[in-house]
Amino acid sequence: MDLALEAAEAAGAAGEVPIGCVVVHGQRVIASAGNRTLTDRDPTAHAEILAIRQAAALLGSERLIDCDLYVTLEPCTMCAAAISFARIRRLYYGAADPKGGAVDSGVRFFAQPTCHHAPEVYSALGEQRAARLLREFFQARR
Repeated sequence: MDLALEAAEAAGAAGEVPIGCVVVHGQRVIASAGNRTLTDRDPTAHAEILAIRQAAALLGSERLIDCDLYVTLEPCTMCAAAISFARIRRLYYGAADPKGGAVDSGVRFFAQPTCHHAPEVYSALGEQRAARLLREFFQARR
């Protein structure tokens, strides 16, 4: 999670919402990304999507069955769907997102009968630091 938090800090320094993500395969980090929606002019350039794309390219497979994903904020519906479609084994996230989250908040994507794969979910990992990054980022913009 420390590496995901570093990616979040880098995203924030670039003017992006400070969310970071890493994908781990075995004991090795195979992908790392921060949000790039503004930089890329792409509404799908969330940290999770970018990291999943990197990991899939590296492994040469759209299925990341033996991979774990660490992200600093509870994934939105789009990212939860991508995590499911990629068959991520475990999801670790930092801060909860009551407004936009889709794992333990909102639509609870993985609990829906139409969800084909639900990872093991572990929340609140690095929660205070992740929440502080987001809070400070948005306070500076008000």
